[in-house]
Amino acid sequence: MSLPSIPTVTALYGSLNAIVNIGLAMRVSSIRRRDKVSLGTGESKDLLVAVRTHGNSAEFVPLAIVTLLLCELCGGSSVILHVLGGSLLVARVLHVYGMPRRAPNFYRVSSNVVTWGGIVATAAYTLLLRTRT
Repeated sequence: MSLPSIPTVTALYGSLNAIVNIGLAMRVSSIRRRDKVSLGTGESKDLLVAVRTHGNSAEFVPLAIVTLLLCELCGGSSVILHVLGGSLLVARVLHVYGMPRRAPNFYRVSSNVVTWGGIVATAAYTLLLRTRT
């Protein structure tokens, strides 16, 4: 019996996105302290933007990482996995940059298209790989 492959590509992008997410959480906490808001967002536009930026990451990154992991475990190509994982990371950074800017803007729109499209593409690729086994 052989040992399963270690999902190193997913480990890389999962770890990097986790660091981004914790950075976003720290930003929320910092603004909460600055604006003296312990629950909700009060009247602080900065806090609302920080909360939604973190929330969006917390909502979509786990699904993206799980689909990437499933794809890797089903034997997905390392190159394709890096393209999908790298695209996710770049999209999430673009989203952070775009959130405080007036909507709609290139950074927010493109980050959502890449994040959502990447999740769908990864899921479809995983299904394709699954049908080949």
